[in-house]
Amino acid sequence: MTGKAFQDYYPDQVSHCYGCGRLNEHGLQIKSYWDGEESVCTFHPKPYHMAVPGFVYGGLIASIIDCHCTGTAAAATYRAEGRAMDTEPPLRFLTGSLHVDYLRPTPLGVPLEVRANVKEIKGRKVVVAATLSAEGQVCARGEVVAIQVPEHLILNTNEHRRRCLIPNRVGPRQPVDSAGETVRICVK
Repeated sequence: MTGKAFQDYYPDQVSHCYGCGRLNEHGLQIKSYWDGEESVCTFHPKPYHMAVPGFVYGGLIASIIDCHCTGTAAAATYRAEGRAMDTEPPLRFLTGSLHVDYLRPTPLGVPLEVRANVKEIKGRKVVVAATLSAEGQVCARGEVVAIQVPEHLILNTNEHRRRCLIPNRVGPRQPVDSAGETVRICVK
């Protein structure tokens, strides 16, 4: 695929996920793209992603489906709003639920392809269905309910920090800022 992946549009402060964070040097760093109305991700498992000799660990399969579907949720919401993925405010989704059906053992040593379709966009919730295939055989099916992260939890500006790090003298075990003042974390 060409162009930027969905995950490449995530703001830096929310780009550390083990599965899809481009800034997590030890992570999977999956990349998802549109292919018409479907999204697609190709992942090449490493030998250490093994469950038993010759087959992929099921947790890796779940992670790939999960991160591909949350990325698809973000891209689909941008599309539904008629916005480019590099526009403000940024959209980021996290997993509300993940269901995976393992249909057959997934072979190691071949590329894995995940394809996903959006089933529903309703408010901050997006439901995405996916298949994971190896060598043309569907090995797993998954469904993710992705929930949009509130904008104030994504933004990391000085103004946001100023508004959210409000002095709070409630108790001795409160977090402190760099000046030693106790603070209340913004949960608006």
